Amino acid sequence: MTSRAVLGATIGNILEFYDFGTYSFFAIQIGQAFFPTTDSFASLMLSLATFGAGFVTRPIGAIVLGSYSDRAGRRPAMTASFTMMSAAVLLLAITPSYETIGLAAPSLVVFARLLQGFALGGEVGPTTAYLMEAAPAEARGLAVSFQPASQQIAATAGALVGEILSLTMTSEALNAYGWRIALSLGAATLPFGLWLRSGLPETLHRPEAHVLVTQPGGQSRADRRIISLGFVILASCTITTYVTGYMTTYAMNTLHVSAPLAFAITLISNAGGIAAALLGGLLADRAGRRRIMIWPQVSALLMTYPVFLWIAESRSAFALLGGLGALTLIGTIPYSAFYVSMAEGLPRNIRGGAFATIYAFAIAIFGGTAQPIVTWLIHLTGSPLVPAWYMLFAAAAGLFAMLMMPETAPLNLTPDHKRTFLMPRRLPRHSREE
Repeated sequence: MTSRAVLGATIGNILEFYDFGTYSFFAIQIGQAFFPTTDSFASLMLSLATFGAGFVTRPIGAIVLGSYSDRAGRRPAMTASFTMMSAAVLLLAITPSYETIGLAAPSLVVFARLLQGFALGGEVGPTTAYLMEAAPAEARGLAVSFQPASQQIAATAGALVGEILSLTMTSEALNAYGWRIALSLGAATLPFGLWLRSGLPETLHRPEAHVLVTQPGGQSRADRRIISLGFVILASCTITTYVTGYMTTYAMNTLHVSAPLAFAITLISNAGGIAAALLGGLLADRAGRRRIMIWPQVSALLMTYPVFLWIAESRSAFALLGGLGALTLIGTIPYSAFYVSMAEGLPRNIRGGAFATIYAFAIAIFGGTAQPIVTWLIHLTGSPLVPAWYMLFAAAAGLFAMLMMPETAPLNLTPDHKRTFLMPRRLPRHSREE
């Protein structure tokens, strides 16, 4: 069941995040098609603001579809989310340009982004809950790590498509219709995704193993604490993810490198992120959640400014690919451990909705604004180091919250919280209620 569940949930997640994120890779071209102005900066900002519009409806989708998954099941919520996402990306791909239909073009684009946001808002919580509930207790970290890994895979796929198109098409063709090809590839997956998700086994009512945690406490108080800390960590993760995803546009617009190199940056850094996400989940199963959150986060915090300084001064392919690749590799590890810790710490009857809601609010507030803020600050200050300072602030806040998170790993623990061996220790059914 676990292999089938992980495959189905992960592939569906990949397709949804590909559809949502590909927009950012072609923000310049989409801005020219739907928001033409005499000022290229204004056109880019309008395009990025529309990208941000997709985050406005994510909390609504999270509340509606997340709570639906807690009542009706994970599978129907994930299927509904996927259907809406595919319809929205198809609308984006076929909408005529501003020159053809005037103001109707940007209006349709904004509507499509709002629908995408609603769909994706209801995707993460149910999918994360599903992955955790489908896995055995001793492998939850690895199973849930496919959630952040699938996001990295989607970003890598989008960057790979952009890289191939930029290498095989002229600049004029890429600006005119190349980005539509990238979006159409996502829309074409609708039948496959629906078939895949409709056959998934349901996990909402599946019995769960009862395991010990290191810091037990009153259920409602523990829930509030985990939700609050989770919001801060997700905000940190969101800023880091979307600033990293902005590197394609940043490389072309600020560093003035070639389009193939710009797409290669995202391709390499996200490929490292896939490996790091899975490694983080595997390590979380072996060493517990907290230490795998904390120590890589400290390392990423120390690396961020030197890496961006190196990039800004050299602007070489080695600095861009090697520096950002290494930073993504280290910085992604903590979030796999966090995802499973968050899912384990929430009761099943609110797991899908609560995870989806705090994730969506963190994304809406910090994800939708990250790229426009960085673009505006670079324009205002003229400094190419703006992304580093923004990521440093986010990493520091995330580290503070990680230090306060309780350990939820189902491992045998000594009183001083040191791990002894890795077999999960079950409790009698009556000793810990869900």
